[in-house]
Amino acid sequence: DIEKNPLKKLYRVANDRDIAKFKSSIDLEDPTFKKAKKIIKDHQLNMKLIDVEFQSDGSKAVFYYTAERRVDFRELIREYSKTFNVKIEMKQIGVRQESARVGGIGSCGRELCCSTWMTKFPTVSTSSVRYQQLSINPQKISGQCGKLKCCLNFELESYLDCLKDFPNQKIKLKTKEGELKQIKIDVFKKRIWYINKSNHNETFEISLKQANRIIKKNESGSNNIPLDKFLDTNTEKRTTKDLIEDNINRFDKKKKRK
Repeated sequence: DIEKNPLKKLYRVANDRDIAKFKSSIDLEDPTFKKAKKIIKDHQLNMKLIDVEFQSDGSKAVFYYTAERRVDFRELIREYSKTFNVKIEMKQIGVRQESARVGGIGSCGRELCCSTWMTKFPTVSTSSVRYQQLSINPQKISGQCGKLKCCLNFELESYLDCLKDFPNQKIKLKTKEGELKQIKIDVFKKRIWYINKSNHNETFEISLKQANRIIKKNESGSNNIPLDKFLDTNTEKRTTKDLIEDNINRFDKKKKRK
């Protein structure tokens, strides 16, 4: 937003001297970082230094750090100024900003979004996982920072929009076979899986359209509906044992006959 963040004024094009000074400032960052970490250790401060960034002219250095509690680093700043002979700025950042500065590769195989194009880090709640029917596996849904992955928010609005057409999970289907409880949905294929409350071995895959039809009939007082009329011809009744012991040979590539 240009109104909130106006473009900075351009005074002149950088000359060779400016570029040389900028490169020399970048070269100072790595040795400064190592020396600064040692000084923190010597002072026994409960903080973690993440990165050091020099201003292009080398007159100022920003030290990025994380800390669980407030840290008194007045003595540290004095020693930094004396050691590095530059203006010192200490900047505390969060764990998401830490990952953004350090960088890395995500589980998707691409460079982290926070270190490439993201500038703001909105809160990601566990409801984002639940709405997208993802398993609550901390290793899979957590990013490099240890927090929930930012990408869980990317498609959330689309899922919420699609879920408006789906019946509430608490609504049971009253059929001739028994009362059916919703256990799983497929937002993209518009399919719903139900389990028979009286026989937990029986599961039924029903289209969203047919499920809504059964609910309407239940609301009108019809509670003894034959389920066969609402099942697709290519959909069969399955047991939970079938779902668990599903054949995984489909993942194997078939060898072509010579």
